[in-house]
Order: sequence, then structure tokens, then C-alpha cells
Amino acid sequence: MSQEKVNKYKEEKVNRKKNMKKEKMERLVRRTVAALVGIVIIGWIGYSAYDIYETNRPKQTAEINYDAIDNYQQGLDSEAE
Repeated sequence: MSQEKVNKYKEEKVNRKKNMKKEKMERLVRRTVAALVGIVIIGWIGYSAYDIYETNRPKQTAEINYDAIDNYQQGLDSEAE
């Protein structure tokens, strides 16, 4: 049993740098994915809040008075007759 432990330790020691590099890469990938997911969630919340704000804002309307154009058109019609 003790020899098995020694052999296992030696194997771990030989592959230690490789394993540490692999663990660092996995940690980096996990952090990157978590950051991207966080950014997407924050962006989605911000967009939703802006959309709700825009839909609740009163719409601006403009009224156009066409009386001057109608009068002008009537004046042209009466001159043509």
C-alpha cells in the first residue's frame, strides 16, 4: 500500500505543471463565461427597463392646421371659374 502511494505521488509530481496549467485554463474559461453571462444579463435588464420606460412615456402628437391650404385651394378654384 505504501508503495502505491509513493508511485501515485511520483506520477502527480511528474504531471504537476501540466495539471496546474490545465486547472488555470479551466478557471479562466469559467470566469470568462461567467463574466459574459453577467454582462448579457445586465444588458438584458437594462434594455428591458429602457423599453418599459419608453412605452410608459406619453407620446408627442402634432396637430396640423390645413385651413390656409384649403383657403388657397378655394381661391384658385374660384379664379379658374
